Amino acid sequence: MESVSQKKGDIWRKDGYIDFMEYVAALSLVMRGKMEHKLRWYFRLYDVDGNGCIDRHELLNIIKAIRAINGSESQELSPEEFTNRVFDRIDVNGDGELSLEEFVAGARSDEDFMEVMMKSLDLSHIVAMIHNRRHSV
Repeated sequence: MESVSQKKGDIWRKDGYIDFMEYVAALSLVMRGKMEHKLRWYFRLYDVDGNGCIDRHELLNIIKAIRAINGSESQELSPEEFTNRVFDRIDVNGDGELSLEEFVAGARSDEDFMEVMMKSLDLSHIVAMIHNRRHSV
């Protein structure tokens, strides 16, 4: 049985997991997609509860996860400070949530935020670790 998201052509099953085809589709988008599509994809990725908005808690958890995965704990701003700065800059209506429109416009205008999003899917260090393990065995 197809879910509503599958009928719309959406790659997300909304079950909290991705299968191999969802992974391949996401990588293809991130590697070759247009910026508008990438930003929409990042928005859906960051909107953990799927309510159509990103709140401070969701963004804070994403920032912490990105820093933990990429080993970039020695940042100028703490995750909390960075999250507050993003909301101060791009939450235009001040409601404490980022709509898709605010997210896209803000990402385009805030270089630091755009850099964090791009790093969130930078797998180069993971590929290097796998490559090094293969050659050490």
